[in-house]
Amino acid sequence: MHEEIEIKEERISAEEYIAFLKRTDLGSQYPKERFKERIAKLVNNVSISLTARNGSGLMVGVLFGLTDYVYWLYVTDLGVARDYEGQGIGRRLMKTAHDKAGGEKDIAVYLIANENAIPFYEKLGMKRAKHVMQYNQIEWTEFTVQ
Repeated sequence: MHEEIEIKEERISAEEYIAFLKRTDLGSQYPKERFKERIAKLVNNVSISLTARNGSGLMVGVLFGLTDYVYWLYVTDLGVARDYEGQGIGRRLMKTAHDKAGGEKDIAVYLIANENAIPFYEKLGMKRAKHVMQYNQIEWTEFTVQ
C-alpha cells in the first residue's frame, strides 16, 4: 500500500530543489555551468510550481512549467524521487499542471523528454512532435548533482 502523497502549488527554495535532485535522475539534465545561480532563477520564475510531498513533508515529486494559461504549457521539469517511482505521482503532477494551466480542451502540452522518460510520456498519451524548432548555441558540461 502506498502512503498518501499531497500535490500542491507552492514555490520552493533552490536549496530544497537541489536536495530533491540528489534523490532523482532529473539532475542529469542540468549543465554544470552556474548551476546554483540558474536553479535559483528557475524556482523563482516558472509559471507553475507543483510539489508532491509525503506525510512527513518530504518533497518526493516536482513539476515546473511555463504557460500562457490560454494555449500552451511547456513542462520544464518533472521528476519523482527514485524511492517513489511507479506510484502515479508523475501522472498526477502532469494532470494537476494541465488543469492549472487551463485544461486539456484548451492547453497543448510540450516538453523535451529524457530518452529514459519517453515511455512514461507515451503512456500519458503524448506523441513525438514533428515540427518543433530549436535554437541552441550553448555548450554544456554534463554532471550529476551530488
